[in-house]
Amino acid sequence: MRRRWLISRRTVLRGAGAIVALPLLEQMIPPGARAQAAGAPVRLLVFYSPCGVNVAQWMPTGEGAGYQLSPSLAPLAPVKGDILLLSGLSHEPGRPDGPGHHAAATAAFLTCKKVYKTDGADIRNGISMDQVVANALRGQTRFASLELGTEKSGGVGSCDSGYACSYAQNIAWAGPTTPIPKETEPRAVFERLFGAGGGGGSTPTPGAPPPDTAEQARQRVYRKSILDMVREDSKALQARLGVVDRRKMDEYLTGVRELERQLEHLEHIEQGGPAGPVCQGGVPPEPQVTDVRLRTKSMLDLMVLAFKCDLTRVITFMIGNARTDRVYDFLGLKGAHHAYSHHDDIAENLAALAKVDHWVAEQLLYLLQQMKAVVEPGGTLLDNALVYSGNEVQDPDRHGHLDLPIILAGRGGGAVTPGRRIVYRANEPVANLLISMMQAVGVSVQSFGDDGTGPLHSLRV
Repeated sequence: MRRRWLISRRTVLRGAGAIVALPLLEQMIPPGARAQAAGAPVRLLVFYSPCGVNVAQWMPTGEGAGYQLSPSLAPLAPVKGDILLLSGLSHEPGRPDGPGHHAAATAAFLTCKKVYKTDGADIRNGISMDQVVANALRGQTRFASLELGTEKSGGVGSCDSGYACSYAQNIAWAGPTTPIPKETEPRAVFERLFGAGGGGGSTPTPGAPPPDTAEQARQRVYRKSILDMVREDSKALQARLGVVDRRKMDEYLTGVRELERQLEHLEHIEQGGPAGPVCQGGVPPEPQVTDVRLRTKSMLDLMVLAFKCDLTRVITFMIGNARTDRVYDFLGLKGAHHAYSHHDDIAENLAALAKVDHWVAEQLLYLLQQMKAVVEPGGTLLDNALVYSGNEVQDPDRHGHLDLPIILAGRGGGAVTPGRRIVYRANEPVANLLISMMQAVGVSVQSFGDDGTGPLHSLRV
């Protein structure tokens, strides 16, 4: 009798113009697998932040489990046991020909290939690590990968001393000449995840807009909750669930609705209106106000939701583009991030850079805590993930490509033992870390990029 009540892992809630994926429920796991606490896949998330760091304020002290977090990393104290600080890794492929360190190193961030210097269409890089994983896992989830950010791609010409804008604005590359533009509008991401026209198990053609339907357009105008569109299917499914799964479904659907409200609030603010409900016809104007705090939180929530529903297992996120001129006025700063990063050892500039670093650590903390709150077979979503956080350079004033600021969070399903700091003293290439991460998610690879020769040692004890 119990076998009759098993629910397929592919089960979704359907309605007019909408598909709502489901979290992992007990009744999706065969009884034998439940007893072994198995069944959760390993996910990969890359969290990129630009312009290097204030090294003196960012670098931790000590080694092993007894290391001390630095002032810039102090926000991560609540998840110290879930992160691995990796020091001494080098990224020589990111070193440019002449000036252009930010764009060249950003383009090589996940490819570990020295890119061809050009500001024209003849760009050349390599395939990025996330896309190697996406190709290996293709067909197992609705989306092979998601590419997200908070600053738009699409600039043409030179964005950094003769390096094309595509190098500075993308970390995901489907191949040597094919950067994958990121989506920067949270509402578009939400509709891609839940609209009936979205998905299909593959990464869209680079540069192509997310699929849209007339029903989705009407839903945006009238602010009809996507949950209303699948209400009947939801009721029918919940009638088949046990007490634990019903409670999990209630929590999940509540979270989806809260995210909808959050996106509506963000959109209305960016259209110049006061906070509160809105119902207006026509085409919404282009956003005129960009609050990176609201936009980042929405993107982080969407990433957790996509993983929770197993819509994808690979996500890249750029909190800013290389050489970003974003002004963090809410931190009391008046200058641009990139300008501060070339600090020239001026105390005011270093203090400003440290403020940005501290804020970025707060965003990473929020992401990790949200992932840690999702309970899955074998632990939590964070236990079953690897979150790679890093910058394209170390000290931006000197454009350092050695001893990069790198954090690896999660346990990768048992592939990593966090709660420590490891110091590598032989300029071990970052590419070897990427090899280790690819192996952790089941991709058989022994070399990568220009200098990757094998997996890192000591990630697990």
